[in-house]
Amino acid sequence: MSDARRALVLFSGGQDSTVCLAWALERFASVETVGFDYRQRHRVELGCRTRVLAELRRGWPRWAARLGDDHLVDAGVLAQLGNSALTQQRAIEWQADGLPNTFVPGRNLLFLTLAAALAYRRGASVLVGGMCETDFSGYPDCRDETLRMMQRALSLGLATPMDIQTPLMFIDKAATWALAETLGGPALTSLIVEHTHTCYLGERRLRHAWGRGCGSCPACELRRAGFERWQQAGGDAPASAGAPPHP
Repeated sequence: MSDARRALVLFSGGQDSTVCLAWALERFASVETVGFDYRQRHRVELGCRTRVLAELRRGWPRWAARLGDDHLVDAGVLAQLGNSALTQQRAIEWQADGLPNTFVPGRNLLFLTLAAALAYRRGASVLVGGMCETDFSGYPDCRDETLRMMQRALSLGLATPMDIQTPLMFIDKAATWALAETLGGPALTSLIVEHTHTCYLGERRLRHAWGRGCGSCPACELRRAGFERWQQAGGDAPASAGAPPHP
C-alpha cells in the first residue's frame, strides 16, 4: 500500500473493472466499490459483481482487509433517455456517426458524477475506473481527454479534489490480462475467466478459454483477442477452479 487516500472503484463485474479493483487494493489504504443498474441488457453482470467481491475477499486476505462497502446505484434514467443496443433488444451495428449503437450517451459522465457524490459522502477522494482508449469501441466518454476534463469539473463542483485514476487507459486487452496476472497471479486470471462478465448479450452458458459469453459481440471479440495475444506473449494459463488462492 503506497497511498493513504480512500478510493471508490466503479465496479461493473467485468474484466476491466475487476483488474482496476485489484490495482486499487494494491495501492490504497481503503477501497469501496460502486455499481450501476441502468437496465442494461447484460444485467447478469450485477450478479457477477457480488460473486467477484466474495471471491476476492476469500482468496486474498490482504486485500480483504482493505475492501470496504459495496454500493449499487439506480441509474435507470439512462434506459429512458438512450436508444442503445445495451438497453434495448436490438441488433448490434454501427451508426451513421461512426459509433456502435452500444454507445449509451453520457453513461460514463453520469456514472462519474454519481460516484463522485457518493465518494464525497464516504470520505473518498479517488475514483478508479476501467475506461480505456486503446482497445475499445470508440466511445468518446472513455477517452483520456474526457476524463481529465471531468476530473476538473467534479473537483470544482464539489470544492474538493477528486482524482480520477484510469490504470487501463493506455494499455490494450492483452496488457490488461498481463496486469491481472502481475497483481494476483494465475488465481486472479482464473477468477476473471470464471466469474466476471463482459458479453453485451448477457450470455453466461457458453464457456470459452477466455471466459463466458456469446463469443461474437464486440465485447467478447475484444476480450478473446486480448486473451489470445496475452497467451501468445507467454501469459500463464489461468489456474483451474480448484487451484489454491493467491496469498
